[in-house]
Amino acid sequence: MKFTKMQGIGNDYVYVNCFEEEVKDPEKTAVMVSDRHFGIGSDGLILICPSDLADCRMRMFNEDGSEGAMCGNGIRCVGKYAYEHGIVRKKEMLVETKGGIKRLELTLDGDTVTGVKVDLGVPELTSELPEKIVVDGKEQEFIGISVGNPHAVYFTEDTDALDLERIGSSYENHPRFPDRVNSEFIQLIDRSHIKMRVWERGSGETWACGTGATASAVACILMGYTDNAVEVALKGGSLMIEWDRESNHVYMTGPAVEVFHGEININP
Repeated sequence: MKFTKMQGIGNDYVYVNCFEEEVKDPEKTAVMVSDRHFGIGSDGLILICPSDLADCRMRMFNEDGSEGAMCGNGIRCVGKYAYEHGIVRKKEMLVETKGGIKRLELTLDGDTVTGVKVDLGVPELTSELPEKIVVDGKEQEFIGISVGNPHAVYFTEDTDALDLERIGSSYENHPRFPDRVNSEFIQLIDRSHIKMRVWERGSGETWACGTGATASAVACILMGYTDNAVEVALKGGSLMIEWDRESNHVYMTGPAVEVFHGEININP
């Protein structure tokens, strides 16, 4: 199987051009390629496929083989790949996802995509503002927001002090979230900057999560903690999130980087 390894601020996936390749068992393949000892090493697998509704279609699989609805860092890389590899030669393109059709605006330097702005549409509040639950015997407040993926946003005084390896699974699998949830832990810096760590369902802690950064910024804006433009600092870098309150659409801007190409035997 031919593949391309790409990353968006450290959120790395294995990408397969399904205009040319067929992946018969993406769930199993995702688990295999994500393994950092016996595979390539990644947070999951992303397939770039033909679409009857948009310029192309993105399918995203977590490292445990489960299929996700959307991936903010992943869709930026899909835009870069589609443009630079001649699948979609448009500066503005539409990408179909399980979480709906998303509009991408590419920043170009010649024929190289240096950044991508994603219209994630209207954020959906999925909890009270805020809602309380008990995790590991402690009462926690969270704000539930969907921007194609479900997120639970928690405020904390020090993100660096969190032992996510120990507590992350308890948040992901809490009974309040029967389909599991992505959990964001955010620290307020000032009116336009926040820090964030993320525990993604099916992947554990990752270096970045685009939709998670978006949900976190929206939560801060809703609570009146920040202005409508927020820079979110993550383990792998930063994303700019802007909420246009007139259109009610939220936009995410960040880099997309191609790491290397290769071939892997998926039937060893």
